[in-house]
Amino acid sequence: MEIVRKAAPAIGKGTHPCAWPPERPWPKVGLALPEPDLWVFGYGSLMWHPGFPPAESRIARLFGFHRGLCIWSWVYRGTETSPGLVLGLDTGGSCLGVAHLVRPEHRDAAAAYLYEREMVTAVYKPAIVNVRLDDGRRIKALTFVADHDNPQYAGHLSAEDAADIIRHAHGKSGPNVDYVANTVCCLDELGIPCPRLHRVNRLLGGEDA
Repeated sequence: MEIVRKAAPAIGKGTHPCAWPPERPWPKVGLALPEPDLWVFGYGSLMWHPGFPPAESRIARLFGFHRGLCIWSWVYRGTETSPGLVLGLDTGGSCLGVAHLVRPEHRDAAAAYLYEREMVTAVYKPAIVNVRLDDGRRIKALTFVADHDNPQYAGHLSAEDAADIIRHAHGKSGPNVDYVANTVCCLDELGIPCPRLHRVNRLLGGEDA
């Protein structure tokens, strides 16, 4: 199913400090981008707010990683003194998300924008991963996985502990609770199950409480 209408944030507006188009070029970081097409795999806010104009967006599955609230947010949804929690790709299992195809004319700019946005504190590792689209195509995509060696890696937290942290956190992009609610809204609209994230949302008083 091609995604014609992206899920829009339902709770709060939120802002993102990174601007499109980016001011700095893609830093390469020893990572060769796929040729000729560049796909980007989103599993959190990149699903509903890629930040660049995609040519095509499809539901897709990544194997070997799963979605989890495993990253301390010191900038966008929290601070160093009062960190929030955001999603990361952690090892094991699989993850349903959204793959965005970058328009050829936006290829370098999109890669640079994503690096600036996701690597603000270097808690993720950019990676090229194998992804299966819902129409059966198999592609290589750029994504960002959790860096276990980074001090912002929170590891596995219970839903109750995660909700307690998220409830009090606020960063440059707005309240942490909005981040969770928006992601759950997007997952619901796309028909992607994520029981653990839904449980956290219910603990925060979300719509499915």
